[in-house]
Amino acid sequence: MSSSIRLPLIDMSGVREGDQASIRRAADAIRTACCDTGFFYIINHGVPQPVIDRAMSAAAEFFAYPTEVKREAAVNKRHRGWHALGGATMYEASKPDHKEFFSIGLELAEDDPSVLAGEALRGPNQWPAFMPSLREVLAEYYQEIGKAGADLLRVVAVGLGIDEHFFIDKYTKPLQRTQMVYYPPQPAQADADQFGVAPHTDYGCITLLYQDNSGGLQVRELGSNSWIDATPIPGSLVVNVGDLLARWSNNRFRSTLHRVINRSGHERYSIATFYDPTYGALVDPCELGIDSAQSLYPPVAAGDYILKRIDDSMAYRKGKAPGVE
Repeated sequence: MSSSIRLPLIDMSGVREGDQASIRRAADAIRTACCDTGFFYIINHGVPQPVIDRAMSAAAEFFAYPTEVKREAAVNKRHRGWHALGGATMYEASKPDHKEFFSIGLELAEDDPSVLAGEALRGPNQWPAFMPSLREVLAEYYQEIGKAGADLLRVVAVGLGIDEHFFIDKYTKPLQRTQMVYYPPQPAQADADQFGVAPHTDYGCITLLYQDNSGGLQVRELGSNSWIDATPIPGSLVVNVGDLLARWSNNRFRSTLHRVINRSGHERYSIATFYDPTYGALVDPCELGIDSAQSLYPPVAAGDYILKRIDDSMAYRKGKAPGVE
């Protein structure tokens, strides 16, 4: 059942420039959205539209390659590369998600200290030799969307009543993951438990999503069985709170169930970025001014938490998907 609620639209103008009135205005709006639905749109976010358009075009080109070709860039143990259809199953879902995706992270050489130390999820990306143009295009998007993520966390900090630069030290080597996602059309008669992405919450701090005009993203309305349509708005990004930020905020912010159903009759493309802290960053509500006696969660290393969630949901982590290297 669809809800009549609409997700808030928040203007980020002036934030990157450091205008304090703009930061305060955005912080108030984002705090309210994070406490209410955990989802909102942002506009004037600083990611150039040509950068977005090139990345979306690259996504369509990449996923059009035959499966046997894409398998050359299959996901590796660092969670980089192409994930085949059925490669992810959300917790409590009865069927794998009806999607493919290609994932990149922070590009680190094999001799980087984090890689040499064996830190999970670290290393170079799994770029496809069959599509050399993808590297430049997606790396540019990764950089620009990371700037938007940093802007958002600056505003989030103000909304939480802490220093606006609190998160900087937590993101010296972020576990930022950017994924091009492809959803084949789902037939109208598809089983009710078959989703593009089954209902789930995101693992990390914040997610920034660019979606095409197909629609299909839905957010669970709190306290009901209804779903809010996150209708595409040109030029906007959809932002949501993840489990780590909800935990950090001591549940002041909500990490909300959401899903994708692609019954549009045509292909759907999106680019999701999970803007998460450095692996060893400690997520502790007490750092945000919560008294230890009132803290709902013990401290946890961001990377350990995220890795556990990836292990639980990705087929290749369990030896059930081809191409793991």
